[in-house]
Amino acid sequence: MTELDDYRPLGRSGLRVSPLALGALTFGAGSFCADDATARKTFRAYVERGGNFVDTADNYSAGRSEELVGEFLRDVGRDDVVLATKYSGPDFSGGGPRSDPRRRSNGRKNMIASLEASLRRLRVDHVDLYWLHIWDGFTPAEEVMAAFGDLVRAGKIRAVGLSDVPAWYATKAAMLGGPPVTALQLEYSLVERAVEAEYVPLAREFGIAIQPWGAIGGGFLSGKYSRDGGAGRLADPGVAAFSALPESRWAVLDAVREVAAEAGATPAQVALRWVLSRPAVPAPLIGARTPEQLSETLGALALDVTAAQLDRLTEVSAPVFPFPHGILARLNADL
Repeated sequence: MTELDDYRPLGRSGLRVSPLALGALTFGAGSFCADDATARKTFRAYVERGGNFVDTADNYSAGRSEELVGEFLRDVGRDDVVLATKYSGPDFSGGGPRSDPRRRSNGRKNMIASLEASLRRLRVDHVDLYWLHIWDGFTPAEEVMAAFGDLVRAGKIRAVGLSDVPAWYATKAAMLGGPPVTALQLEYSLVERAVEAEYVPLAREFGIAIQPWGAIGGGFLSGKYSRDGGAGRLADPGVAAFSALPESRWAVLDAVREVAAEAGATPAQVALRWVLSRPAVPAPLIGARTPEQLSETLGALALDVTAAQLDRLTEVSAPVFPFPHGILARLNADL
């Protein structure tokens, strides 16, 4: 049985992290966020179970998430936590993404300014993992990795990561000879397996960890939704798009529900357990609004599922990859 204190290497960084990372997107202000006192309890529950990997970002609740994480860190040993934050993400503080080219830039100027602001909010002198949040489409990898290298040498960051970048960009960054790319943060779930085409082989080749976000498909794999418009399917804001999902997605959910019934688990636990079983994935991101929700999510670590059950999920969710992967699979099948 896996526990949160079953620490494993994060890429080739030398950092050792829990098998589930606590995402702090739910810390701060917003309809999906917990109040400050509940967020503190959730943080403490994670750490007390042995969790050591906490992930936030400068754009979560316009910086309030970082402020809260900084407060909560005062209750524990700073060196007991692998602390990650990000820069250059969109500003959601007004209820929707806003594009400020200065804040969205991946370039050196914004990287350094953003990190200094994050360190002040977190009330620490360094972060263990610093992520480029979203590629801006124009800053060259050479500038990003050189700036990362300067911050590593200055002791402001320990390791670097890339979130939501093209595979070719991550490959180039990994080959520039600067600080190694420790991890890639990417959407990955039973209903979003596109990363297996390019990113998983890339991660294996360069010793990079993949940190999935969205492991339960944006809530779809929680099992709350149904084809026939059952309770909750279209009632919650932001999930109306589920009504347009193809039948193949519902087939995946059916299989998840079946395995959950067999294992005495929730569909969300089964979906997360499948992600935990994938190669190059040491520590998927999880979110929780309450300690109770956190406890339920952590149940995925102890879930007793068989290899045959995981294989069923893998088969029913098999993606169709773009060229040239299909033709390569056919031509190389007998080799």
